[in-house]
Amino acid sequence: MNGATEDLGATLTFDLSRPGRIGCAVAAPDVPLSPLPPAPLLRDELPLPELSQLDVVRYFTRLSQLNFSIDTGFYPLGSCSMKYNPKVQEDIARLPGFAQLHPLQPAETAQGALALMHGLQTELAEITGMDDVSLVPDAGAHGELAGILIARAYHESNGGGDRQRVLVPDSAHGTNPATAAMAGFDVESIPSDADGNLDIEALESALDGNGDSVAALMLTLPSTLGLFEPQILRIAELVHSHGALLYGDGANMNAMLGRVKPGDLGFDVFHLNLHKTFSTPHGGGGPGAGPIAVTSTLAPFLPTPHVRRNPDGEFVLAAPERSIGRLGLFHGNFGVLVRAYAYILSLGAQGLRDISEAAVLNANYVQARLRDAYRLAYDRRCMHEVVISGSRQKAKGVKTLDIAKRLIDYGVHPPTIYFPLIVDEAMMIEPTESESKESVDAFCEAMLAIAREVEEEPDTVRDAPTRAPLRRLDEATAARKPVLRWQREDGV
Repeated sequence: MNGATEDLGATLTFDLSRPGRIGCAVAAPDVPLSPLPPAPLLRDELPLPELSQLDVVRYFTRLSQLNFSIDTGFYPLGSCSMKYNPKVQEDIARLPGFAQLHPLQPAETAQGALALMHGLQTELAEITGMDDVSLVPDAGAHGELAGILIARAYHESNGGGDRQRVLVPDSAHGTNPATAAMAGFDVESIPSDADGNLDIEALESALDGNGDSVAALMLTLPSTLGLFEPQILRIAELVHSHGALLYGDGANMNAMLGRVKPGDLGFDVFHLNLHKTFSTPHGGGGPGAGPIAVTSTLAPFLPTPHVRRNPDGEFVLAAPERSIGRLGLFHGNFGVLVRAYAYILSLGAQGLRDISEAAVLNANYVQARLRDAYRLAYDRRCMHEVVISGSRQKAKGVKTLDIAKRLIDYGVHPPTIYFPLIVDEAMMIEPTESESKESVDAFCEAMLAIAREVEEEPDTVRDAPTRAPLRRLDEATAARKPVLRWQREDGV
């Protein structure tokens, strides 16, 4: 490898391999060697490369430098809160007393960890305005499943086992209808109105005359359109008047921290994404945490284990009275819980309030700067993210995908595109509370420059990216015929 990044796509560790080269010196064995299994049992289609340690380090270091991360640039991925997470939380989670705990050790030897979990339960209950919290779910979708299973158990315990419908707005995260279907419910979509809100008349129609068959309404607040639902109190009243529950998808809670409590809005169960709102690494497959906060009515159905404090002050793991049972191994992703608790304590009440202020301010600033160059999906004040449309640019032959690819040339990770599905040529931009005015301005200038390029030199946008290690892939072939591992070529 000559050090050029463009070689990384073609020069693999297998190409660098040299017979007999090793990465470390191994002492001569002091026990007899064991023979290899018979030849027919050995794999020969995937030989391990033979490299020096320095070759390995250089190869993977160069490869890692091609990755985009929040530590290296602006990452406005809407609906995912790709924000900077202070490194102090990483240090705390790596303390030996936390990192080296074993989940099966006796509770009396893990009182500090249990106290932390109990403290986090208490803080999240206060933040959401709910009565109790479970830390068990390992992700947002896992929290959704926990909440809907609790709704089902609640209805069954009250003779409502025939409630088989779950209502889901058309602007919801895709996991919402998938979760309801996975839990055995029939999913019914509720449309949005012209302002991007839940269509109240459509909700009334879905409830009237057949409301006793509805188990829950799953509502994201703020919505994936980046909008607060002004009729939320009316929605809660309608749902409850028919004996159904109001489930809250709280993936976007960073827009409401310190401003409003979901419990005060009428939610019965509300999940949080600690890996988005409360400082933990996000993306790359995890880890995550999706705690659920519930009212006292639903608390007996929380999953197990649940941390409680005995009258003598001892912390114990217990099963709630009518628990839906285990949803995974042990106690959830403990390292994520440590990071979230440290984040909450380090910021305090005012700091959490500042998060929502900055997140909403940044998103509305982006909206104001881009409104003349791109079409606004909904021309009203947004919350933590703004959804714009590339429909004007599409009319000139440049798609939203092209705009996203061109942003790479400007050193910016593209935002979420083509979601929400109800917005044509959607771009979902979330600057988060972490970014300064300077970095948000740089992003806006890039977007404005691309809008000008669409008018003056559209081929530049359609051919992007031009400065990335890899340009455009054959996405259809990649989706239909993915190559998931290296294979030896014939004769090699």
